Amino acid sequence: MAELTHFYQTFQPEHYNIYLDINRATKTISGQTKITGDAQATAINIHQKFLAVSAVQADGQEVPFKLDADNEAIHIDLAKAGKTTLTITYTAPLTDSMMGIYPSYYEVAGEKKQIIGTQFETTAARQAFPCVDEPEAKATFDLAIKFDEHAGETIISNMPEVKTENGVHYFDTTVKMSTYLIAFAFGELQSKLTETKSGVKIGVFGTKAHKANELDFALDIAKRSIEFYEDFYQTPYPLPHSWQLALPDFSAGAMENWGLVTYREAYLLLDPDNTALDMKQRVATVIAHELAHQWFGDLVTMKWWDDLWLNESFANMMEYVAVDALEPDWHIWETFQTSEAAAALQRDATDGVQSVHVQVENPAEIDALFDSAIVYAKGARMLVMARALVGDAALRKGLKAYFKAHQYGNATGADLWAALGDASGMNVGAIMNSWLEQPGYPVVSASVVDGQLTISQQQFFIGDGQDQGRQWQIPLNSNYQAAPAILADTSATLGDYAQLRADNGQPFRLNVGNNSHFIVKYDQTLLDDILANLDNLTAIDQLQLLQDLRLLAEGRQISYASIVPLLTRFAGSHSTVVNDALYRVAGDLKKFVTPDSNEEKALQGLYDHLSAAQVARLGWTPQAGESNDDQLTRPYVLSAALYAKNSDAVAAAHKLFTANRDRLATLSADTRVFVLRNEVQNFGSADLFNDLLAASKQTADASFKADIAAALTSTPDDKLIATLIEKFEDAETIKPQDLRAWFRGVLANHAGQQAAWDWIRNDWSWLEATVGGDMEFTTYITVIAGVFRTADRLAEFKAFFEPKLNTPGLTREIQMDIKVITSRVDLVEAEAAAVNDAVAQAIK
Repeated sequence: MAELTHFYQTFQPEHYNIYLDINRATKTISGQTKITGDAQATAINIHQKFLAVSAVQADGQEVPFKLDADNEAIHIDLAKAGKTTLTITYTAPLTDSMMGIYPSYYEVAGEKKQIIGTQFETTAARQAFPCVDEPEAKATFDLAIKFDEHAGETIISNMPEVKTENGVHYFDTTVKMSTYLIAFAFGELQSKLTETKSGVKIGVFGTKAHKANELDFALDIAKRSIEFYEDFYQTPYPLPHSWQLALPDFSAGAMENWGLVTYREAYLLLDPDNTALDMKQRVATVIAHELAHQWFGDLVTMKWWDDLWLNESFANMMEYVAVDALEPDWHIWETFQTSEAAAALQRDATDGVQSVHVQVENPAEIDALFDSAIVYAKGARMLVMARALVGDAALRKGLKAYFKAHQYGNATGADLWAALGDASGMNVGAIMNSWLEQPGYPVVSASVVDGQLTISQQQFFIGDGQDQGRQWQIPLNSNYQAAPAILADTSATLGDYAQLRADNGQPFRLNVGNNSHFIVKYDQTLLDDILANLDNLTAIDQLQLLQDLRLLAEGRQISYASIVPLLTRFAGSHSTVVNDALYRVAGDLKKFVTPDSNEEKALQGLYDHLSAAQVARLGWTPQAGESNDDQLTRPYVLSAALYAKNSDAVAAAHKLFTANRDRLATLSADTRVFVLRNEVQNFGSADLFNDLLAASKQTADASFKADIAAALTSTPDDKLIATLIEKFEDAETIKPQDLRAWFRGVLANHAGQQAAWDWIRNDWSWLEATVGGDMEFTTYITVIAGVFRTADRLAEFKAFFEPKLNTPGLTREIQMDIKVITSRVDLVEAEAAAVNDAVAQAIK
């Protein structure tokens, strides 16, 4: 049931005094919240969810109230409007939903332990204390917490602790902030602390299941990130400390609570001696993302959830800006191209996708906004375009003014565009709103027509799409001066092609750098010219060429068969981004073959042909002093060689496994997953399966856990698959936060697909009860849509999910994913014969 009004319209909080008594043994919370604020009417609403409210007072007098579960509200009748102090007394459950206040479970030396943490975004603060739980309802907070404390425990929150009296921990008054950013945690924690140049205390906290040195990497990145942002934003960090906390159970990747950022353990703690470079980069970007939010999101917060992109898109761009400054040798913008850009282009091409800016009211629909490919990735690409247009000097000047104007308050997208426009002298909003408000993106066609070089834009679709004549203001970034900086019209003629080609001395190209959110379809004349000069293209240029060809094939504008002969021309590249693009295309060819068929054998032959020389060059063991590109390329080619069933690769992986049988965690993290998966697939047994499952439960190393999951879910053994699925609902073996990865692994395994699909259909209600309250839930549907490719599976998908179309928060995802599977089924039926023939020709 949608909320008819924002509760902030009836009551505007100024200050909260929150007292919580948390009992882990009985899993109960007893609380009293005092809220001083301004009542706009005598009938007001305060948010609550799952609270048992026993009394409500206004200015010390009992007042009538009514709980409304449907609207997550307490309706309160006051004697008068105006300045009021409400006192609400209540109890609440301590749940295992990973929302609100909840326990995280872990083991140290075989002993089971727990720490208590919080997750309040988007609308779960109301599960912890009654409040006006809306971003605009900023207030100051005094937090007092009592718990069933024992010796050796630590408690932390957004602000420093100021005193402890009678077992109650009192924290300093917060700055003015939104409810969803309040956080605290307690338990047996270890920590490492440092300080920035400006005196901000930096800390990393984790359970004692981890080695002390696993906190070091995050501490360094966090310290340097805060220092970078203080300089870049030209605005001081506004709190006395910045704590980073790893929670053993955490639904999201991380959460930007002001002064106490919470993370999955996998995204904060790492073994400095044995973690793959790409995982170090991932951890660094996650930390930089959350710390970007301390200003952009926390200091200045979106006014309402429809401007969620203001928080997430910006932080997603800034994580790369920051890490590029902190670790320039990583060339982290290349990762942006292979992850964010690729995800955004794929998702945004399906008709029905949300725009970056979306109107929303219902709390369940708010959670559905967190479409990582759109609000995070596309939004970040959009801001990269804006940054390129205005330049860094104007960006920093605009941000400084934006923070000054809106600090401790709220803002809208228009406020950001205005600040950047004032700083740059450009009408930034006019350009960016075509990307912000419209779903989808254009394909720009470039052709030579009657000797004239012409370009035109039209919305690009994968699958059926309703062309509504949308137009974008497209930063073309061409290498020819004749092309306009911005293409705002449907089409443009640039001039005589022969003359332009002679004058420029290089092939005509658009979107140089691949920073604008569109793809290019060159006619054969222009494409042949580019391919003839392939060696002159940068790695990003080559990635973009493969990326655009792949998407055009997905959209049925060209045939996949036409791309197959080109692949070998990229196979020798030493660049990670080129190999990423190459093996993404190669991976898409798998949908055209049936497992264990002659067609798959031919495809395996192509994989062998593409990877053999690189495997020989790089080997299975990382070498001291090798380039970052070589470290990051090795996984692509080893994975390809194993898919190809290359006998030397299979034997090499088996030899590594055998030599390290008793110390698998010490295998190089760069290649460990391939060694384990090869062993399970080609040399598997029940004993090996049980040993790995036991190792997964025992280790606190998140990377090792993930490698084991990838290996075990690939087993071809029906009995072991059945055993694995029995463990899906056993939180002692597979934590709910990790279940999606295990489920996807079995579903993508041909031998396990039916069993995994049966499980999710039979136990959907269990899944909904376990993880249904968080923003990750819909991604189970996305995962299924990413795997299914036959008409029969499409029919089954529709039969199961169409009856759920009216479930709040699921509607758009189900509609989208029916289209995703339908377009894949149509593509395979239309092109399988031609593609498989092209593969057969390529290996002759």
